[in-house]
Amino acid sequence: MLGAAAARAPAAEQATAAAQARRFSKLVRTKLIHYRAHNGQIRSAILLLPRWYTKRDNPPLPLIISPHGRGVSARSNALNWGGLPAAGMFAVINPAGQGRRLSRHSWGFHGQVTDLARMPGIVRQALPWVRIDRKRIYAFGSSMGGQETLLLAARYPYLLAGAAAFDSVTDFRLQYWNFPLLKCSARCRRIRERPLGVELRALAREEVGGSPLASPAAYIRRSPLFYARRIARSCVPLQLWWSLYDRVVVEPTRQSGRLYERIFDLNRTAPVEAYIGFWRHSAEMNPHGQLPLALARFDLLPRILKPIGMIAVPPPEEACRRRG
Repeated sequence: MLGAAAARAPAAEQATAAAQARRFSKLVRTKLIHYRAHNGQIRSAILLLPRWYTKRDNPPLPLIISPHGRGVSARSNALNWGGLPAAGMFAVINPAGQGRRLSRHSWGFHGQVTDLARMPGIVRQALPWVRIDRKRIYAFGSSMGGQETLLLAARYPYLLAGAAAFDSVTDFRLQYWNFPLLKCSARCRRIRERPLGVELRALAREEVGGSPLASPAAYIRRSPLFYARRIARSCVPLQLWWSLYDRVVVEPTRQSGRLYERIFDLNRTAPVEAYIGFWRHSAEMNPHGQLPLALARFDLLPRILKPIGMIAVPPPEEACRRRG
């Protein structure tokens, strides 16, 4: 009986965190800002701030850069944060993004990743009264957003104090070949003229400039797995979350799982931790899922939460730290 009560305790803590997120959602304000993307187009971004944060009361805040998933808007991505910015007293920037050709299907284009790295400066330019703690800048993303989070960590390691990637594409070539395996509901089929996999492959060819056979190097450059050595050596604290039930990033053990193993093989002291569970694709990156726990791991929320219903592999006890 005692053991059963102990097992229920973490679940109760998660429920409490979800209730707090709902309560705090009324305490978050949004600011719409605009920026010039890498291709010269004007794009929008939604900044989330605690409601109490004003020009007269503006201490430095941690900033989270949060790229959206495939086909998702910046507003939808912002909704995933609920009231957590108020609960943890941090800011979140949700850029609309811009790929090589497409906006909501940027899939880790290098110009898009460069734009993500510019977000702290973009916030400062648009809202000079918003003060950012430059030592506490993070990246959080899921699916394609996780792919871009990992590429940001690889290319701009000294920008970030930590990164968390949920259900990410890490090998874009593999994901291209697996697109036909994605399930499409009855509603999904009604709104599409072509099968989902065929449509996604066509979008990827338009965005990248060809298939993996025609443009192999372009797909490699968009794959965090290709940058595993950089990530391993950077010593940026990293969380990798993936689900064995994922039906969008299929073969997750060959995506996030493979990246985790590669990083660990390259650097046994790399501060990387893994969380493997059984949720629907991207379902856990929200206030009612595992997002509070991911935030708590970076001390952005109180560390009262414990992983439940999953396998958690902590970082090494003697993890390396970035120099300088």
